[in-house]
Amino acid sequence: MATTASLALLVQSIIQLLQMVCNELDEATCSHLQQYAQQLSQATTRLLQEMQQSALAWGDLLFAASQQWQVWAVVGVLVLIVRLCQRLSERSPQPASSGAEDSSSSDTECGERQRERKDSGDYERPLFGSFAGRVRLSAQRLAYRSRVVEELVGDLLAVLQKRLSNSFFPVLQPAIGVGSAFEGWSPCGRDAVYRLLVPLKPPRGHSYRLELGTAAEMPAKDSRVRVELACTCAREQLCFLHHPEAEELRRKPAASLQHTLCTGSYLDVQKIAQWFQDLVTSAWQDMPQAHCYSMKVLPSKRSCKLQLTDASGKSLLVDIVFGVQQGDSDIFLSSQDTTEAAGEYTFSPSTTWAESYAVAEVKFFRHVARQAPHDTSHLKCLQLFAAILLGTGFSTSTFKTVAMHLLNTIPVSSWSRRELHMRLQDMLWYPRGCLDDKRLDHFFFANENMPEDIILPPAFQTAPPINLFQHLLHNPAAHAKAMREADKLQERLTALLFYGH
Repeated sequence: MATTASLALLVQSIIQLLQMVCNELDEATCSHLQQYAQQLSQATTRLLQEMQQSALAWGDLLFAASQQWQVWAVVGVLVLIVRLCQRLSERSPQPASSGAEDSSSSDTECGERQRERKDSGDYERPLFGSFAGRVRLSAQRLAYRSRVVEELVGDLLAVLQKRLSNSFFPVLQPAIGVGSAFEGWSPCGRDAVYRLLVPLKPPRGHSYRLELGTAAEMPAKDSRVRVELACTCAREQLCFLHHPEAEELRRKPAASLQHTLCTGSYLDVQKIAQWFQDLVTSAWQDMPQAHCYSMKVLPSKRSCKLQLTDASGKSLLVDIVFGVQQGDSDIFLSSQDTTEAAGEYTFSPSTTWAESYAVAEVKFFRHVARQAPHDTSHLKCLQLFAAILLGTGFSTSTFKTVAMHLLNTIPVSSWSRRELHMRLQDMLWYPRGCLDDKRLDHFFFANENMPEDIILPPAFQTAPPINLFQHLLHNPAAHAKAMREADKLQERLTALLFYGH
């Protein structure tokens, strides 16, 4: 019944669109489209009556389902026809009097600019209602707050780097904004979390050796960072490895990273988080923003979460995670617990680090932004899907993967605002096909079309594709549930497109 209602709703909306387009076309074309709309309405009514009267036998159910998909296909074609008619009507010459021909070119150009400024808003208004405005405001707010957070964290790290300059603690590198807020969209709106990754370089006299998960466990979730002493004879007068007089210094707890932030010989995430939180608390009064924001360190075992509140009571939530870079690539081992981020909340030992693709992801979206025209709608697609995913089993990370695959396949010129509804359908139909095949490939493994400015470890290209839907292969109940939720997403998208909620 829910699918039937969704079908009727969408067809009715298509008919309304046909009527709206008629206002912009000549009389003959308008009459033809109105007749087409009437035929569609009658055919849909007959189909719905037949479906409601059909028995619940399996054969009838399968036959009804096939009819529904036929109508969905017809409706999709009609959407394309409507959009084509709109474009033709926009390009068709308007009748003009001889007096109009004598008007100045400056007046004409001014009118064109005004129409261009109104165009995207006028198109979105009947399709999205008030939601389009909320998305635009959210994007503007994210961009502004992201700049504020980046500047603040940059100043904070400068203060901490000065304090740690002669120590044997990890060397803090410039923070990298990651996650949806720094990609230009956020599922949380006003409550967005501004996450930044701070790379940790080994201090003098130390080195890191990364122990990654096995190939069968890729992407690696239980990697470790082994801390070892390094020879510094070439650049230091005192080498921990080769100078006997350094033995006494090495045994002092503050002189060796292994005695402070490690468990055994492995870098300990929880010790690093507590160490950094203490540093921030002690250094906040030296910050230039201390008179603008009150700062509170929130409880966190694997990162440093800061709540910054201004004089008006508005708050920013900043989450600083720590990372160790894999070679010179854009892949890091991160302190962020991926199971907690996915809502699973499984126990992770404090010496385990998760493989993170967050830096590569944000670089991909920046790569797209450099190539895209000003009215590209890919971020709006993600924002819209973030709104309709709530309460389903699908995660925003799944649909971000879908968006990256589509952006890597469909030219950015085809992501304009005028083609937004087609791209939204692509983002719905692509995972639907993946669910049918029970396969969604990880974006960064075995991808031959990776942009050149994204640097990946060599093993990523030679590794076999990783199926993010692997869990559905041997779990029919989970697969059936995912298919039902995909139908629910179609209904929600239809309601959002035409009614704004």
